[in-house]
Parts: sequence; C-alpha cells; structure tokens
Amino acid sequence: MLFSRLFAAAALTLLILPCVAHEIDPEVLLSEHYQLMVDYRGGIGIHFGMPDTMAPDDGGLEFNTQRNSLPVADIVPLYLRLGFTHILPLGLDHVLFVLGLFFLNRRLKPLLWQVTAFTLAHTLTLGMAAAGLLEFNIRWVEALIALSICYVAIENLATDKLQPWRPLVVFIFGLLHGIGFASVLSDIGLPDGEFFPALISFNVGVELGQLTVIALAWLLLLKWMDAPWYRQRIVMPACSLIALTGFWWFIERTLF
Repeated sequence: MLFSRLFAAAALTLLILPCVAHEIDPEVLLSEHYQLMVDYRGGIGIHFGMPDTMAPDDGGLEFNTQRNSLPVADIVPLYLRLGFTHILPLGLDHVLFVLGLFFLNRRLKPLLWQVTAFTLAHTLTLGMAAAGLLEFNIRWVEALIALSICYVAIENLATDKLQPWRPLVVFIFGLLHGIGFASVLSDIGLPDGEFFPALISFNVGVELGQLTVIALAWLLLLKWMDAPWYRQRIVMPACSLIALTGFWWFIERTLF
C-alpha cells in the first residue's frame, strides 16, 4: 500500500513539475498553442508555438531551434514530462500492456519480475534506437505491440500463476515497446548538445508513467483484491476487454 502511494505522489509531482526552460514557455506544453497530434498507436508529434497559419511540419522547426539552446537544467524536466505524458494520458497501448502485467496475479513478486524484465528491455532498445543503432519498420513494430497486449491478456485468462516463460516473453515484448518509444522520441527529437540527459530523462518519465498506471490500478482495486470473486468479476472481464482491444489494433495496424 505504501509503495503505491509513493508512486502516485511521485507521479502527481511530475505532472505539476514546472518546465523552467527560459526560451520555451512552460504553459506551451498544455496550452492551445501546443499542437499535439495523437493517433490510435499512442504516437505523438509535437509542435511548439505553432500559429494557425503554419503547416504542422513548419511548427516543429521553432521547437528544434529553441530546444538546442536550452541548458541541461531545463532539458531534464522538459523531457521527463514528455516521457510521462507519452504514457499518461497518450500511450493507451502501453497502458493496456502494463495493466496486463498487473492483472496476472494479486501478489507483488510476480508483478515485480515482469516490470523489471519490461523496464530492462524497453530501456535497451530505446537507447539503441535513439542512438541510431537500430533500424525498424514502425508499422510492424506497432502491430506487434498490439499483439503483445493481446497475448498477456489471454495468458491472464488462462492462468493466474507466473509461468517460467512469462518474464522472458515480457522482456521480448519490452524490446518492441522500447522501439515504439524511440519512434515517438525521434518525432520529438533530442537536443544536439544534451543527448544523453534528454534520453535518460525521457526514459525515466516513461518509467514513472508506467509505475503510475500500476499504482493507480493498485489503489483502485486494493479493496477487492482478496475477495473470492475478484478474478471472476474483475480480472476476467478486464483482460477480455484488453485482449479484444489488442487484437483489433493488430488487425487495424496490419490491414488498414
């Protein structure tokens, strides 16, 4: 219970964390001047200070110029917030995958094994892709991410035990999700002079977003977790919905 409250508090702190960039108005992140393009994959494209008369591609140029002039003290909170918002509220596919990990079992240990494997994997591929060491077809990566959502939910329907292969499967899926994060980060861009602080900050923001999903789910459902009907009335319907959503996204991303 305590760890959930701590994670929730940390997430709320991050949400109100001011971006002190001297050349980028902090309110731009959430104001009408900030154009945020969201699609069903959870991908985002960011354009700061874009007037209505400018094309979306032109709007990003202003941010690129401003971003490269920022000191690291401004880069860190900016990319922390961008990483966090990619999960909450924008990364519905990643949120559903994390919830799939959460719903496997009521005990903390199985969840920690899965979250650790997922974190290590997405950190690895996010770093490699951001550094230009990986090339990928993002459409197929996004399709496989949808399939990963479907898989974890279906396995939850079949069993409530942590099978020996589950952390390995989650690690493999985490590699895919890391590439998905890298795709978003490539749209945002990284400052030339502060590549690693921005990359690490974005990844930490993503991780805080994922932990917040788990913390909020835990706080919401803790009251009923020990009830004999918890799996039948909450886990099974929730995982069925997650599986159907993941399957639909897989079809949509491969055929349409």
